[in-house]
Amino acid sequence: MPDGGRHDEGDLPAGDFSAWMTEMRGALRGEHGADVPCGGCTACCTSSQFVHIGPDEADTLSHVPAALLFPAPRLPRGHVLLGYDEHGRCPMLVDDTCSIYEHRPRACRTYDCRVFPAAGLGVDDDKPLIARRARRWRFSHPTRADQARHDAVRAAAAYLQEHAGSLPRGAVPSDATKLAVLAVELHEAFLGRDGGTGEATVVEPGPREVQVELGRRW
Repeated sequence: MPDGGRHDEGDLPAGDFSAWMTEMRGALRGEHGADVPCGGCTACCTSSQFVHIGPDEADTLSHVPAALLFPAPRLPRGHVLLGYDEHGRCPMLVDDTCSIYEHRPRACRTYDCRVFPAAGLGVDDDKPLIARRARRWRFSHPTRADQARHDAVRAAAAYLQEHAGSLPRGAVPSDATKLAVLAVELHEAFLGRDGGTGEATVVEPGPREVQVELGRRW
């Protein structure tokens, strides 16, 4: 049985944190897909997730039956969602394997459940299989800079949660995945240098600085 359906079985190496960050940010920019060591896990494919497909994803759209798609709420025409079956499984998952892997949606190519432990966030309550997998990841921190960068991502996530009410309406996602990704994108605003040692350290930016960074991405 794929890992997504079993109980926790110990830690999983998530890789060096800074290396993961470089890869993750490249995936978010659309430069490549996320290289997740899934090891047969299908938790993200079996957790009742709606998968967004943009109008520019012609290759994907040509490989997904139109009957399985429906318009994405609050998005411009042409944006669609791929739903799931009565068991919460993606309909393109056949024999625990993605039947359109080489043509899968951008959302699937960039999805990486390591983003949850990176940001220090839990997974939404209705996705226990993903939560189980995410709890097992363990990043390594070969240098102090690696640890500082990881701490900065977690500081960004905590700040966004604590100050959501004072930030522009809608700027802070309620969805855990989107919030974790936003923390990754904003983390450099929480990264500074120690005045004495010159080493990377976590700082708390002012509200205006955070709002400017949010404005660049919102």
